[in-house]
Amino acid sequence: MSVCDTRGMSADPKSVKVHKTEGTGMEIEWKDGHRSAYTFPWLRDACPCALCIEEREKEGRKPGDPLKAIAGALPMFKALARPTEAEAVGKYAIRFTWNDGHQHGIYSWEYLRENCTCPECKMKRDAAAVAQGEAVDEGEGKPN
Repeated sequence: MSVCDTRGMSADPKSVKVHKTEGTGMEIEWKDGHRSAYTFPWLRDACPCALCIEEREKEGRKPGDPLKAIAGALPMFKALARPTEAEAVGKYAIRFTWNDGHQHGIYSWEYLRENCTCPECKMKRDAAAVAQGEAVDEGEGKPN
């Protein structure tokens, strides 16, 4: 998996705003001045727990990519991902309890910075992937 080169970039947040009541997502201002915004569906699909990483790898998805529809299956209603709880994990991460009951992912600041959804960081990840000979999906990395 290619990620943004964070050398010279701060993975320490200056401020973190979780818009739980509004249901819009989370915003981070990093100490180096960079700003990142993550939607809750993107965060849920980017869960860094071992179970979710294994599931994404089996399906060839990157952090934040939604589940792929099963061919021939009838679409089922699925509530948008929203956290019921958000809590700091020491000074290095945040953990969400999701409305689907999942709560095992610990989102380190480093993980969030490496997977920043802004166009600048996506362009850097895409360039790194191309340099390594990997295919780049034009829709990948966009927040849901």
